[in-house]
Amino acid sequence: MYSVFLVDDEPIVLEGIRTKVDWEGAGFTFAGEATDGEIALSMIHEIKPDILITDIKMPFMDGLQLATAIKKIQPWIKIIILSGHDEFDYAKKAISIGIDDYILKPFTSEEIESALKKAAGAIDKERKQLSDISILKEELKSQEKLIRKEFLNNIVHGSGDMASAMSKSQELGIDLLSRYYKVIISKICSKTNNTDNEQHACSLLNSYSSTWEQTVCYFHHTNWLISICKGNNQTDLEENVFRIAETIEHIVTQNDDVTVVTSIGKTVEHLASICESYEDAKKIIGIQNLANQNRIISTDDIQMNSTEFLELKENAPMVERLKYAGKNDISAIINESMELINSNPGQFQFFASYLLADLIFAVSKLFENLGGNIKEVKPEILQRSFIDTAVQNEKQFRKELESVLNFALEYRDSKITGKYGDVILKAKKYIDENYADQNTTLTTVAEAVCLSPNHFSTIFSQECKITFIEYLTNVRIENAKRLMTETDMKGYDIAYECGFSDPHYFSYIFKKNTGVSPREFKGSL
Repeated sequence: MYSVFLVDDEPIVLEGIRTKVDWEGAGFTFAGEATDGEIALSMIHEIKPDILITDIKMPFMDGLQLATAIKKIQPWIKIIILSGHDEFDYAKKAISIGIDDYILKPFTSEEIESALKKAAGAIDKERKQLSDISILKEELKSQEKLIRKEFLNNIVHGSGDMASAMSKSQELGIDLLSRYYKVIISKICSKTNNTDNEQHACSLLNSYSSTWEQTVCYFHHTNWLISICKGNNQTDLEENVFRIAETIEHIVTQNDDVTVVTSIGKTVEHLASICESYEDAKKIIGIQNLANQNRIISTDDIQMNSTEFLELKENAPMVERLKYAGKNDISAIINESMELINSNPGQFQFFASYLLADLIFAVSKLFENLGGNIKEVKPEILQRSFIDTAVQNEKQFRKELESVLNFALEYRDSKITGKYGDVILKAKKYIDENYADQNTTLTTVAEAVCLSPNHFSTIFSQECKITFIEYLTNVRIENAKRLMTETDMKGYDIAYECGFSDPHYFSYIFKKNTGVSPREFKGSL
């Protein structure tokens, strides 16, 4: 099934397409609609349809402007233009943008279905070409590709001759000139350890990634996609980074067996510092226990207060280590502690007490920087009696050391996913107060919580387990049900009161969400 999104400023046109096309019979699903390009852009960002049908002449943002924006951020979407203007200039502009089909008004449902099937055929052909695993294998065999990969690998690892890196990149046709950089690592895994599924997903990414603007990509391991993202300012860079991260997730998860964890390193200003962003992203990948999950995590999600957190590196090395340590590092920390103790025979309790106290201090500091208080969460480890009991013998010491380390890492990881609680609450409050406004969109809510639309969309979906558009629609539907129950308002008045621009679309969405029409719901009261 292929999902289809409609955009037209004439409600009668939207209703005609929505009601007259046999969506399921033709192999398509109706994903949503909008009456102008600006609102549509926000919704398409969330819904990610396969096909877009849009009118050319619309207020605020016309169809060609919308198509241009869509091709930039979600290039896989097939776009069909509707127009009442049989003019060469429109067709010429549409072709330059990369429009897939062009239908003149008035049109029939048969013409729409024919265009949809043509778009579906193009999607199938494209997917077949991109899924050919031999593409990736042939590229890896190519000497030129291997030289390119080796060069980029040296860049992200900070090795090789960095002084001549820029001139070398120009020789290889790689544009690395920029003001700011961020490194993304995407780890692709099969839930069932199916290598073919992993390679299929990697092949798709390998083919698509060459079209991403301001980004240079390569595969480091067979299932690690490294993306070096560039930007002339930090705002544009962040927008691009989260857009690419979401695109990667969308491409990979076309196969339900494959998951992807994407980590985003910190922003750096020099080519020679790209390795720092890479190491940041690599550490984030290393600490996540996210088997069979899809996740996008940036260094900002780890560092509640990045400046304060990073300043602890020199003064509190154990805090810095706990910041990135994984469960598999616990044994190493314990063994290192035992080596230090054993190098001073006859002084077990003294050194064990010192090391445990140092660890507890580090855990306390970690809690503080994650917005918690060790005194409230686990006060017993602050008691002198806890240390005295723990250092009675080596077995007991190892046990308590492991217990404290496990506790610290579990608390840290819980804060990684729960960091944006305040942001989500603020966003939901804004939606509750503004759902009736037709201009309430992903962009306006993102502005209200001081995040970019891409970053906010990612956060909202991951934290709430529902997309922003789905949540906003649910709020509007629930308030519509309330008005039907408590008032004698007409259906079209309720539609406008709850933020819907078209009563017919309101009726469609209401039935889609509740299983009954507004009239049937009202009659059941």
